[in-house]
Amino acid sequence: MRDDVIARRALLALAAGVILAGGLGGAAEARSARKSGLHRHAPRHRRMPMHVPKPLHTVAVDPGHGGPDPGAISPHHVYEKNITLPVARELARQLEASGRYRAVLTRHGDTFVPLRKRVERARAKHADLLLSLHADMLPDATVRGLSVYTLSEEASDHEAAALAARENKDDFVSGVHLSRQPRVIGAILLDLAQRQTNNASQMLAHAIVEDMGHAVPLLDTPHRSAGFAVLTAPDMPSALVELGCLSNPDDERLLQQHAYQRRIATALMRSIDDFFAARLTT
Repeated sequence: MRDDVIARRALLALAAGVILAGGLGGAAEARSARKSGLHRHAPRHRRMPMHVPKPLHTVAVDPGHGGPDPGAISPHHVYEKNITLPVARELARQLEASGRYRAVLTRHGDTFVPLRKRVERARAKHADLLLSLHADMLPDATVRGLSVYTLSEEASDHEAAALAARENKDDFVSGVHLSRQPRVIGAILLDLAQRQTNNASQMLAHAIVEDMGHAVPLLDTPHRSAGFAVLTAPDMPSALVELGCLSNPDDERLLQQHAYQRRIATALMRSIDDFFAARLTT
């Protein structure tokens, strides 16, 4: 019994000694801090705030035509496919060099890629938008200039209906698989996604017209709509840009020049910047 009491007293004394030492040490530290003008709770090493980089936007650039499909052919046998690819490469280079974007090309060389496959490749890379580059060919050789197409409402409705009715049900919008939704819910989700995408595509086309108008000639009524297959992704804003008219001698000559191709790419880059800036404010 006596031994237990002694042991308890020893433990209490030890605990008191630890507390006292801590208190004395704390008091000495506080006095030292007051002399030096520092608070004793101030951290000795101040950590710098961590810099979290902004996620990069992914931009899919689609050079029209390719391989056995030359596209439009000018009076001097300039192929559309040989205009769209260097402009697409230059735009991709500028996008990557900015540090703000990741560029994805739907074709890298003179190869044929089906239209639906181009959209699939862009969506597989989770592209935030798609720009399809082309060059026009018109009956009137005096007409020249750039134009921009977005998906027409009729084509949009038709595409949405066709997508909802497909039997394989492997399609998804905004990460939601239609196959896992009731038919009515899937149709509603698809319609909402398509409407939001169409609105964003309109914003993209507006930015392109505004910025390209300061760099190159534009067609009369440069923003138009049509049922192009590459514009039918339900959850990815898309625009098709006709870079000029190969049927016009001035456009035919300029579109082959590297300096003019760089000018087009720079203006398109500016329009992409403006598009994403506008989306942040809406």
